[in-house]
Amino acid sequence: MNRRDAVAAALLRLAPRLPDFEAGAVLDRALASSGLRGAAPETAAWLCLVAYARHAFTEYDGLLDDGYDRDSARHFVLDDLNAALGAWGVRRRISGEETEEGAAPETGDEG
Repeated sequence: MNRRDAVAAALLRLAPRLPDFEAGAVLDRALASSGLRGAAPETAAWLCLVAYARHAFTEYDGLLDDGYDRDSARHFVLDDLNAALGAWGVRRRISGEETEEGAAPETGDEG
């Protein structure tokens, strides 16, 4: 199995109700991230899924634009982030106590 197929399979296991368009965007991000090239497929899929949901389905970027630091912005969007993940069938939840690395480290962009 090639890297693309392995990450796609991991993503399907993590988020079984993720629409195809969203899955394609997350997969492309995971494969393009130089920081995730050596990561296990499950890790790459999870980190990119969380980062994608944070940027696309919360006010995270707007909060950063308004001057909030990353930790504060992540705190304020936590409920929306978990709601997006839950809608996609993700069982794992992000908590406010997770480290940046545990929640979603940088995958090539801010946040």
